[in-house]
Amino acid sequence: MATIRNPILTGFNPDPSICRVGEDYYIAVSTFEWFPGVGIYHSKDLKNWRLAARPVNRLSQLNMLGNPDSGGVWAPQLSHSDGQFYLIYSDIKVTDGQWKDSHNYLITCDTIDGEWSEAIYMNSSGFDPSLFHDEDGKKWFVNMLWDHRVGHHNFYGIVLQEYSHEQQKLVGKKEVIFKGTDVKLTEAPHLYKWNGYYYLLTAEGGTKYDHQATIARSKNINGPYEVHPENPLITSFPYPRNPLQKAGHASIVQTHTDEWFLVHLTGRPLSREGQALLDPRGYCPLGRETAIQRLEWKEDWPYVVGGNQPSLEIEGPAIGEVKWDPDYPEKDDFDSEVLNLNFNTLRIPLGEDIVSLKDNPGHLRLYGRESLTSKFTQAFVARRWQHFNFRAETKVAFNPESFQQSAGLVNYYNTENWTSFHISWHEEKGRILELMTCDNFTFDMPLKGQEIVVPEEVEYVYMRSDVKTDTYVYSYSFDGENWTEVPVTFESYKLSDDYIQGGGFFTGAFVGMRCQDTSGESLHADFDYFTYKPEE
Repeated sequence: MATIRNPILTGFNPDPSICRVGEDYYIAVSTFEWFPGVGIYHSKDLKNWRLAARPVNRLSQLNMLGNPDSGGVWAPQLSHSDGQFYLIYSDIKVTDGQWKDSHNYLITCDTIDGEWSEAIYMNSSGFDPSLFHDEDGKKWFVNMLWDHRVGHHNFYGIVLQEYSHEQQKLVGKKEVIFKGTDVKLTEAPHLYKWNGYYYLLTAEGGTKYDHQATIARSKNINGPYEVHPENPLITSFPYPRNPLQKAGHASIVQTHTDEWFLVHLTGRPLSREGQALLDPRGYCPLGRETAIQRLEWKEDWPYVVGGNQPSLEIEGPAIGEVKWDPDYPEKDDFDSEVLNLNFNTLRIPLGEDIVSLKDNPGHLRLYGRESLTSKFTQAFVARRWQHFNFRAETKVAFNPESFQQSAGLVNYYNTENWTSFHISWHEEKGRILELMTCDNFTFDMPLKGQEIVVPEEVEYVYMRSDVKTDTYVYSYSFDGENWTEVPVTFESYKLSDDYIQGGGFFTGAFVGMRCQDTSGESLHADFDYFTYKPEE
């Protein structure tokens, strides 16, 4: 029995939905505005996980063009029945104001990493949809119901409706089966049936530091549901010193060895010297991650072993450990014709006319598009920050002829929060390296007048970003051996859910390569490799 250390999915991997098929375990996580939609991780032992699929990978299944920051795919749910995987997901079109315009879809596939079906539209009445397969063959769909009326609480309750697999649509009457507890913000419903009871697991309290998982049960799927006598099932709210904060939004699995586990969302705030412990509790640049806890049963109620707060280490199941090869090579030389699954783009898939691994073999070629503030078409390929300390490095060839053209390395949270170190062009100096920053939509160019001139004979510029927990810096080299650090230090916390403004604060920090050409000439940049190397 191996010890499992939390979190099991580091970096931005929130809202875990766990599904067991035989002796295989899968977790689906939210991806928000990043494309392809939904990450599915695979494990044999609940300890070692690898990214196995990104099922929502066609524009016909998901078109997020113009979606707001932190819109898109919220809280997917993965299930398996009748020899088939079912994946439910939302596409959230509005995040601010009185409405959350959310369209809910279902796709299916026989295998986790196969080609998933076209999307079946379900409804738009609220987010966090979930599908339950009952023992009698019926299928039930639940989601939270959004109430936009002024003066009403937005979270109206959990609504249940039957799904007809034959007709591929929801049928029969809709019924609100659970209004939640006084903690409110009742969302993320998952239905289960064990030992004669229907169990409804929800998330409450919002997804920041007040987050919790609430569980209720009933003999009847329609309710009434009675809440756990010692609710919440899990939370970090009363435990500000617990290194795993924000615990909530959970799902439950029974292993093939007849043990029970809960996977849940968590966040690891940076420690902050001299700051008050309770308010604010801190900043999580790695975003909302996934952790796992052991469950035990008493009088037909589940309890988290060790109390209703998360543990950093737990005893794993009685299953032999199965380790995977890394799902991301430390150095990606772009020698394949498909991008590694750990890379994402924003909102839409980028076609060969924007991102190509073939036009200059052995390179990732990006054809310049819109700015980092655009919610439409950015030529930007990035991956999650998954460690507090790491080095990202790339090597880029780019020959701009205008200050409207730039290409380089970016650390990014959303369209309003990022830093970019890139090659561009200057009227007097020619090709230069410069910095540009966007801090809650306030812009700066810290090297004003001190831009670094790129020697004419240099074809490739090497660029690095070193993240050291609280801070990060950029460096460059013209020969790959002699490196110079750019004398500007950035704060990691500014790329966190807890720092940014506005309605969407659900993702995490990314690092990646981008090429911008706001002249419309689509000038390309060639990236020879990309390295992501943890240093902890």
